[in-house]
Amino acid sequence: MSFTLATWNINSVRLREDLVARLMAEQQPDILCLQECKSPVDKIPLEQFQALGYHHIVARGQKGYNGVAILSKRPITDAGEKDFATMGHARHVAARLENGVTIHNCYVPAGGDIPDRAQNEKFGQKLDFLTDMRDYFRSEKPERAILVGDLNIAPREDDVWDHKKLLKIVSHTPIEVEHFNQVMEAGDWADVTRNDLPQGKLYSWWSYRAADWDTADKGRRLDHIWASRDIAAAAHGSHILRETRGWTQPSDHVPVFATFDL
Repeated sequence: MSFTLATWNINSVRLREDLVARLMAEQQPDILCLQECKSPVDKIPLEQFQALGYHHIVARGQKGYNGVAILSKRPITDAGEKDFATMGHARHVAARLENGVTIHNCYVPAGGDIPDRAQNEKFGQKLDFLTDMRDYFRSEKPERAILVGDLNIAPREDDVWDHKKLLKIVSHTPIEVEHFNQVMEAGDWADVTRNDLPQGKLYSWWSYRAADWDTADKGRRLDHIWASRDIAAAAHGSHILRETRGWTQPSDHVPVFATFDL
């Protein structure tokens, strides 16, 4: 069984329904994982997606915020969710393919602007969320599993446009990277994207604040695809679809892809 998977923080699935449909039509991933859907599940606009072959959905949603969805051409079953950091947010959902592979779709909190939990409650929530993820995957070792999503951390020096300038900026601070690496180590996860593309600058997010995002190119790699060690060698073909950042009314994130032969 071979399938291509994409992950995309869509920043409102209802507002950007046509962009999702365009990606489905042009790229045709077998599975599309969305974050920041900003919609209750029953309000996700499925008709156009189903017409394109995406007849299966596992999702968690809430009005106006967060929300995660797994849309698939292949049959999937609901494998539950975890309320990391007990925030009551729709930030994780899991689905299982017929071959037994479990897909975790995660949306880690952004963490606000100040990288200090004493001054910024949101930053503390982000670290607690990651700590809970670490503890969960430490106790429930992932097997035949894929984890994708907007993890809101750019861990490597070449995952940001300027490592030194961003060391005190939320998403690239040493404490966030430490927590990120602990989650990876706890589940013995492999970074599929960097296994395929080990060298060079790589970004999946560009701020809306940039007047000319493409020329300035001040990006960060916030969106990730991981695989449990037992299936990591089956992954290949990773790429980031940068061009979607230039589509009309785009998300500030772009899709990340990988193919798995399982």
